[in-house]
Amino acid sequence: MSTKKLWGGRFTETGAKYVDEFGASIGFDQLLAAEDITGSLAHVKMLKKTGILDAADVDQIVAGLEKLEQQLQKGKLEFSTVNEDIHMNIESLLTEEIGPVAGKLHTARSRNDQVATDFHLYMKHQLPKILDRLHDLENVLVEKASENVETIMPGYTHLQHAQPISYGHYLLAYYQMFKRDMERFEFNMKHTDISPLGAAALAGTTFPIDREYSAKLLGFSDVYHNSLDAVSDRDFVLEFLSNASILMMHLSRFCEEIVSWSSYEFKYLSLSDQFSTGSSIMPQKKNPDMAELIRGKSGRVYGNLMGLLTVMKAIPLAYNKDLQEDKEGAFDTVNTILTSLHVFTGMLATLTVNEERMANATTNDFSNATELADYLANKGIPFREAHAIVGKLVLDGLKKNRPLQDIPLAEYKEISPLIDEDVYHDLDAKVAVERRHSLGGTGFDQIKAELKRANEQLAQYQSLNSDN
Repeated sequence: MSTKKLWGGRFTETGAKYVDEFGASIGFDQLLAAEDITGSLAHVKMLKKTGILDAADVDQIVAGLEKLEQQLQKGKLEFSTVNEDIHMNIESLLTEEIGPVAGKLHTARSRNDQVATDFHLYMKHQLPKILDRLHDLENVLVEKASENVETIMPGYTHLQHAQPISYGHYLLAYYQMFKRDMERFEFNMKHTDISPLGAAALAGTTFPIDREYSAKLLGFSDVYHNSLDAVSDRDFVLEFLSNASILMMHLSRFCEEIVSWSSYEFKYLSLSDQFSTGSSIMPQKKNPDMAELIRGKSGRVYGNLMGLLTVMKAIPLAYNKDLQEDKEGAFDTVNTILTSLHVFTGMLATLTVNEERMANATTNDFSNATELADYLANKGIPFREAHAIVGKLVLDGLKKNRPLQDIPLAEYKEISPLIDEDVYHDLDAKVAVERRHSLGGTGFDQIKAELKRANEQLAQYQSLNSDN
């Protein structure tokens, strides 16, 4: 009749070892050990404040939990599959430490609100780390963009040369993407910063608890206002996984271009040896493996998002054992994006830009065709007519292997007597870039204005988070 399970009072049989192992989560949720102790300390202090537990019992429990906390920090706590999860393991260890009074800790709470609280605390601790890594990446992007305001390169659409742009402008496009990522993770904090503690199993409790007090002790800004929602909600995790997937998509796009642009065919970029590897058989190889790995790791993050969405899609209210599957993907995603951001930032900071190669790529590629069409339009020729004229000139140039800037003025005069010597000025790639003064354009003045704005944004973040 006896059982080692803390919940085993109504059971007459124990599960086979393989069943226990299948149902146990301690193999991964031990990552929540610090949060579980923190949540327990807040809970028991609340029980003391409300008079639900005697001060002497609470003081004994607090002392025991603090000792476990110290042992955890030293790596001396050992967890067992017999106790299923981190919550039961901590309670069992506390019982070993202080005796039966440890059983009073679970007054007015359930593992349902306990695990939700632990998970909220975990995400609340991880999100600032992610934001800091993103901030580091943004700093490198802005620094690199500042160094390359006048570095000219082809801009692409459909992977075809489209119009010449500044490499600094290109880098600031990714700055904007990562800035939006930061905003999404910052918003994610709002739904993470809510305390489920006190919702108990699903219906609240008859004990006169003070949920606002325990939330305050844990640093939460609000509490869940529905006990069913409190124990079953994983939206904050789904938001995190969604945000992480978008972030990894941005990193993957960037990596795709780094892989291509560091190839022999492009030679726009050269990666530092620190972020490259060689071949076991081909001595000449320098592979952009870190970029490829980050590009590949986007798949596992997408998979983690789809995994939890699938777990959640048919779960009835309130708590179900399915929710045990909510953590491994989140833990993996936190580790994946933190390490990916760290590696990517280092890789970007140390790569070398081949300015001459980039600029030369705009010389004979007809990417200045729009400049000629705009020139003709400014001379009074309807743009659609100008577009058709330039299209024919490009076709002729392709046949003769002659770029637009090499067409003699006499031939231009045959098209229109309004065309003059100044057309060659407008056809220069650097001039074409510099002249694009429209807000958000690739013109040098616009890039410098955006760099100023970006530096102000980065300084504001640094100022707001300097004390954290």
